[in-house]
Amino acid sequence: MADLFSSILQRAALGLLFFVIAGCSQKPELVKLSGDTMGTRYNISLMAPRDFEAEAAQQQLDALLQAFNQIASTYEPKSEVNALSAMTLEDWHDISHTLSDMLLISLEVNWLTGGAFDVTISPLVELWGFGAERRRQHVPSQSAIDAALEETGFRHLQLDLTEPRIKIKQPVTVDLSGIAKGYGVDMVAQWLERQGVANYLVEIGGEIRAAGQSARGDVWRVGIEKPQGLAAGVQQAIRVSGVGLATSGDYRNYFEDNGTRYSHTLDPKTGYPIKHRTASVTVIAENAAYADALATGLLVLGGDKALKLAETHNLAIFVIEKTDSGFETRWSKAFEPYLD
Repeated sequence: MADLFSSILQRAALGLLFFVIAGCSQKPELVKLSGDTMGTRYNISLMAPRDFEAEAAQQQLDALLQAFNQIASTYEPKSEVNALSAMTLEDWHDISHTLSDMLLISLEVNWLTGGAFDVTISPLVELWGFGAERRRQHVPSQSAIDAALEETGFRHLQLDLTEPRIKIKQPVTVDLSGIAKGYGVDMVAQWLERQGVANYLVEIGGEIRAAGQSARGDVWRVGIEKPQGLAAGVQQAIRVSGVGLATSGDYRNYFEDNGTRYSHTLDPKTGYPIKHRTASVTVIAENAAYADALATGLLVLGGDKALKLAETHNLAIFVIEKTDSGFETRWSKAFEPYLD
């Protein structure tokens, strides 16, 4: 009888141990969060750690992104970036670490692309009718383009590399739309990591940052869109984890004048829309902000120059180009590991 009682206790203990182990090894829950920001939507998929409260996280993320808009958005009249235009010239002015960081990344990409990415291009954007004021879209005169070019360029700004401050040398308008969504993605990703979230995919307006694994138990899979407008489908599937991703394309925002198509993507050096056949450039980088800015600059350069630069600097890029028979894809050697 004693042996039987002992056997029952052992089986009960084993059952309890199995229950505890099974409970501890339960897979994290897939949580999805979404909302409005920067004139678009944010979408987050994450594997929630224990005690993660989705509703509280949603509220805190909304507050984080609202505060970021007050720094980076040109559509917010009292934003920090808009305040740059009112600063006295030739004096040092303190700015936030966030604004300083975005400007320093922009300056680096400006240098890397030979001026193809420029956050001071706003006068040209407004002149061509692609800006916030939505002026009549037409081909400006050469004299008007030359005048706008005089108002653009990083030569009008001086950044302190050791402290978050700036000197405005000539009146200038700064527009961070080419980097803000990517930077916002990074901010959200860093906030999630501080909450103990190791597996996530964050997307804002097409810019992405991913880490860890998806609910399937492998790396995250995303698609590069076909450059044919809304509901065009996927051109190429890729695998990403521990990186940021951004795509810049010229196939959605444009106007036609006398049978000629004019893209919203402007070359800061000439003041004119790009004319080559490159439809989109996708960049994978360490963070989404850098990928965002670089994708814009490389699109301005066009496929051939972009790929040459990518091979020289070991950049992971994917290029889609228009041809007479459809679309052609090319990519750099550093992009190959991400192809699905």
